[in-house]
Amino acid sequence: MVENNDVSAKLIYTPVEPEFQTVNRRFQGIPSIERTQRGRLFACFYGGELEEKAGNYAVVAISDDDGLTWKEPYCVVKHPDSDMRVFDPCLWIDPKGRLWLSWSQTKGYFDGRHGVWTAICHDPDEKEPCFSKPERIANGVMLNKPIVTRNGEWLYPCALWGPWIRSEESHPELEQERFANVVSTKDEGKTFVRLGGADIKNRCFDEHMLIERADGSLWMLARRFDGIGEAVSYDGGKTWIGGGHAGIAGPCSRFFIRRLRSGAILLVNHVDFRGRNNLAAKLSYDDGKTWSSGLLLDGRNDVSYPDGVEGNDGFIRVIYDRERLKAREILIAQFRELDIEKGHMDTRDDALIMRRIVSRAN
Repeated sequence: MVENNDVSAKLIYTPVEPEFQTVNRRFQGIPSIERTQRGRLFACFYGGELEEKAGNYAVVAISDDDGLTWKEPYCVVKHPDSDMRVFDPCLWIDPKGRLWLSWSQTKGYFDGRHGVWTAICHDPDEKEPCFSKPERIANGVMLNKPIVTRNGEWLYPCALWGPWIRSEESHPELEQERFANVVSTKDEGKTFVRLGGADIKNRCFDEHMLIERADGSLWMLARRFDGIGEAVSYDGGKTWIGGGHAGIAGPCSRFFIRRLRSGAILLVNHVDFRGRNNLAAKLSYDDGKTWSSGLLLDGRNDVSYPDGVEGNDGFIRVIYDRERLKAREILIAQFRELDIEKGHMDTRDDALIMRRIVSRAN
């Protein structure tokens, strides 16, 4: 793990404090989702009594009935320093079946130094799952899931936002890391090293994701002010070329991309949009050169920040938020790869769902 003198946020289980309850959340959003081999669903997101400011905390929720009901909050990640914020949590189940809960913490809006922290649940299917002591793995922020390459390396997309954003605290020692970075572990999470990073033009908050392509190269997609940008690495993430527009439109918002078991690439993004509406799922069978017409998941306004997981039951589950300061909803859509190909879902199939509520802070 990365050595530092920072203090970690604390994990608080079965919280009963009023500040953590839905009735007192004036803001919530930016979710992530995972599913265990036995079918338990985990969701996380962050919120607080104010919007994206100091005092934010992350919430973990659990469902044992495929998302019909949720134990929420199951635990909360909260920093003891009121000037710190916990934000951009992420869930990922590694090849050993362990559940990683990652988050970023910072003083001020974002300074990068307080970094990416993670805690591991070794048995996420146990009756009362718990996480290990948090460890810091990188500078910056990591919103999206790692990938496992064909050689067994785990690659984490950790970013230091570009020079267009500065915190109250200056960290000149981090200037050489202000990229959409790739952090690697070759020993299943015992040690981490930054490989390199891409300086994608016009990038905004990065929120980058990685795909290993058929030829072994790494394809990075990142959020831009004017859509989605891309870069490519042919040496495992050390150096990156390109850094232009990927030819994929977007309203300057998070998207989700992942390779499915079939080999197809899933992209969840906004289509024919006016702002953050029309969230849809598309497929590519040629490593992102072309995309299917897609399946509309939610056409309403202010639906955003999808994350997803493909379960061993054949279903894809996508979690996203809606109206972070008004409806304050976290929702799930559940569908199959075939439904994306068809462009619609069979309404007679009860296993296919749209807009199932995980959390509503009202």
